[in-house]
Amino acid sequence: MTAPPVRREPTFVGMPPFPEAAHIELANDVQRANLREATHTIRAKRDAVVAELPDWELLRRAGEAIKDDVLARLPAHLERLEASVRAAGGTVHWARDAAEANAIVVGIVRAEGATEVVKVKSMATEEIELNNALAEAGIQAWETDLAQLIVQLGEDLPSHLVVPAIHRNRAQIREIFVREMGRVGRPAPANLSDDPAALAEAARLHLREKFLRAKVAVSGGNFAIADTGTVCVVESEGNGRMCLTLPETLITVLGVEKLLPTWADLEVFLQLLPRSATGERMNPYTSMWTGITPGDGPREFHLILLDNGRSDVLADPVGRQALRCIRCSACLNVCPVYERTGGHAYGSVYPGPIGAILVPQLRGIGRHPVDAQTASLPFASSLCGACFDACPVRIDIPEVLVHLRAKVVDGRRGPHDRAEEAGMTAARWTFEKPWRIGFAQHVAGVGAHFVKHGVIGRVPLPNRFTGPVGAWFADRDAPAPPAESFRSWYKRTEGGREE
Repeated sequence: MTAPPVRREPTFVGMPPFPEAAHIELANDVQRANLREATHTIRAKRDAVVAELPDWELLRRAGEAIKDDVLARLPAHLERLEASVRAAGGTVHWARDAAEANAIVVGIVRAEGATEVVKVKSMATEEIELNNALAEAGIQAWETDLAQLIVQLGEDLPSHLVVPAIHRNRAQIREIFVREMGRVGRPAPANLSDDPAALAEAARLHLREKFLRAKVAVSGGNFAIADTGTVCVVESEGNGRMCLTLPETLITVLGVEKLLPTWADLEVFLQLLPRSATGERMNPYTSMWTGITPGDGPREFHLILLDNGRSDVLADPVGRQALRCIRCSACLNVCPVYERTGGHAYGSVYPGPIGAILVPQLRGIGRHPVDAQTASLPFASSLCGACFDACPVRIDIPEVLVHLRAKVVDGRRGPHDRAEEAGMTAARWTFEKPWRIGFAQHVAGVGAHFVKHGVIGRVPLPNRFTGPVGAWFADRDAPAPPAESFRSWYKRTEGGREE
């Protein structure tokens, strides 16, 4: 059979600012109904399994502390991880940005003589648009996660961290499978229904031939243990396990913040993540691997440590909280804004509240002029605080949102007005010493004797001499300062006792 053409996938590049995109998405009644049902279902399941743990808040605080420790000593942890992976037979690559990471993956795949790869769902590879980089090199990437497969076959974009096709219903998924599967591999059964079990079976049969012939697999990683070099992936379907064990070469693209120092730390997160993500006590499939083992699994393992803006996020004492994120999507599932607009409105693979604080920092907000779409993200929130309450690692998303909003506003300011700057300098000098402000009040009180009716209506000089002060008084009145200040009155009457 002739190989299907390598197809580029849609991207978020060029999407309009959040308010415009949200206005469009709000008109999609089917999506809004799907989102409401799905997010409320996940929330109810999460609340039930979280309530089973009397120490849930202690687990959250432990997760927060572990991640903060990682971020505080990130260079040392990364060097230890690199040494551990190499000692176990793996190869470690460092990528400063998306271009470097994509070039490394393309080079490895070409060296293996492969023209296709199978993939475990990976936010990092979506962030760097790896699939399109592979397509430009003539290499086809096949998504094997069921939701990601739906998105890929539908030439769509993901709209959720854990359930990328959350905006699709069963009837839409059936139509995509029937229309698209035959173009890129095994067709969907002719009598396919929209029953979930039937859809899952159609995906299983379609993917099986891809698993069996693939020489190279690409994965992400939920966690990596610095002490041992172990990488961990959690999933619900088993497709990831097939990717991680069958191909001859395994490439893992890992954000540098995904580290944990020790095995003991992993225990905390394997309780936090499944409960927060899917409302389960544990993930059905938890896969871990350390380097390579002769005769068992891939013969080559490549770990690509991806920065892509994370070092800049780390440099911000407030914004670095975003790097604690374990991609559970709990903040999305409780966000009233996300529930109504969906993920596409955020213009990034990271939607919802976490996307509103992570994406602007990764793209460089506050360091240079940014596009309108990026600058709009910190404002895509009601600041209700539900995201912080739900976050398993206690990221104070509202605090970071306000912090980033200030950066957006500051970035849009023009050159400082000299008169304003002089006025602020004078005010600072005055308020630095009690005697100075007392003297200023005395002078103002003396001047009040020359103001009629207790109101300053205008400055008795032309605007060309008074500048912005005269222009301000041209349309406004201000009360005159009192003839006697509170300080003077308090001193004269000994606190009111002598009056």
